[in-house]
Amino acid sequence: MLENEEPKEIVERPQQPGFLTQTRFDEFNIPGEVLAGLKDAGFSQCTPIQAEVLPIALAGHDVAGQAQTGTGKTAAFLVPVFTRLLSSPDRKTDLPSALIVAPTRELALQIYQDATILGRHTGLRLAQVVGGVDYQKQAEILREGTDIVICTPGRIIDYFKQGIFKTAGIQALVIDEADRLFDLGFTKDMRYILRKLPHYEKRLSMLFSATLSHRVLALTYDYMNLPEFISVTPQEVTVEGVEQSLFHVASEEKLPLLLGLFDREQWSRVLIFLNTKAGVEWLAEKLKGNGLPAEGITGDLAQKRRFQLMARFRGGSIKILVATDVASRGIHVEDISHVINFELPQDPESYVHRIGRTARAGKTGKAISFACEDCVFYLEPMENRLGYKLPVVWPDATWFKEDKSGKVRPVSRERRKRPGRDKGRPSEKEALPPRKTGKRIALSSQPGGIFGLAPARKAQPEEAPPSEKKQIPRKKRRRRRPGH
Repeated sequence: MLENEEPKEIVERPQQPGFLTQTRFDEFNIPGEVLAGLKDAGFSQCTPIQAEVLPIALAGHDVAGQAQTGTGKTAAFLVPVFTRLLSSPDRKTDLPSALIVAPTRELALQIYQDATILGRHTGLRLAQVVGGVDYQKQAEILREGTDIVICTPGRIIDYFKQGIFKTAGIQALVIDEADRLFDLGFTKDMRYILRKLPHYEKRLSMLFSATLSHRVLALTYDYMNLPEFISVTPQEVTVEGVEQSLFHVASEEKLPLLLGLFDREQWSRVLIFLNTKAGVEWLAEKLKGNGLPAEGITGDLAQKRRFQLMARFRGGSIKILVATDVASRGIHVEDISHVINFELPQDPESYVHRIGRTARAGKTGKAISFACEDCVFYLEPMENRLGYKLPVVWPDATWFKEDKSGKVRPVSRERRKRPGRDKGRPSEKEALPPRKTGKRIALSSQPGGIFGLAPARKAQPEEAPPSEKKQIPRKKRRRRRPGH
């Protein structure tokens, strides 16, 4: 668990009628303690993913669900997990009984907070196990005993190897955002964890992913017991209720246009996406320099600082959050009025993830994208993924506002260092895609085409100054005398 992470009070989340089915939670065989938690959270009717998952999972069958964020999938897997543990006669109270794996710390925290609300009447003990937080404190919580472990892969593997986390009692497994786990390089880690769990016939397994790719399907075939496949398509989930627009604009005009849109739009809470950490830091400083309440969140920030920023964004003291795709994982905040793609994402699937941060639970929102000369090449794959063209808006000169922040100096390397890492312990893997080595070449005759990767050259040592060069004596050659 983390300090100051439990909700101080139950926050009701009124459900939107247009987003719900006619199926009610009390129609299922759910324990009264769990129904009481659902009532505390303001849940009475099921979302589409909940209505399809619950009858299968509550019957004890494995589920592989395709669903985006904002669909209610967290409750769709928490309710069956709580129900199974409460009704299990052979549950071992001295060992963890359920394991929930998420790709990032922020998402793990969000699941933990939702589980705290929904499970507050069950008496089940929860533990959050993630990197970047006190190692000994989390180890002590596991030693004292817990029922449900919510974790990221790196830290839980470390505790398993230390003998602190034991898997013999696991009766329920949840893998959330499986596609992102693979994208962030956790493929081997996930397979390592799954091999250490009880056989899939002895546990309930649920997997959720935005896309059921071949890698995800392979995981279900190897480690799940003939799961039922459920799909809620992205078009039904993230695009409905989102008013999308696209601006073709030059790179140097994006900031003036963004400042002008803040004056024109009726916004309450805004999430802005860029593709790099340096870009996030630059834009956040620019917005603050123009008097806007903005902060940037990147993977370089200490974990405590990231949690503080997220808490302030949820609470409303920060109105504008600038983030990368990786740092934004787990941002489940209600009432985000605008999502702005200051840079188009390189991965078409990331666009669907981004705009899914607004118009959640049946509400409406706006998604605004800038296509400049640097990232317009990502537009066609993105629109092919959506199946339609984004509506284009052509701004006139009055839409642009002068930047009054002055020159923003690049963030120093010292500020980018990650403080607060656990001393004496291997750090958890950074949630970043695996890096490709090699240099880009522009020769179509080379393998891989115009944008192929050529083998990287071996790094050459930096040449030392003349004064520091080691003086190697030259071997004297013996001159032969005439006649020899």
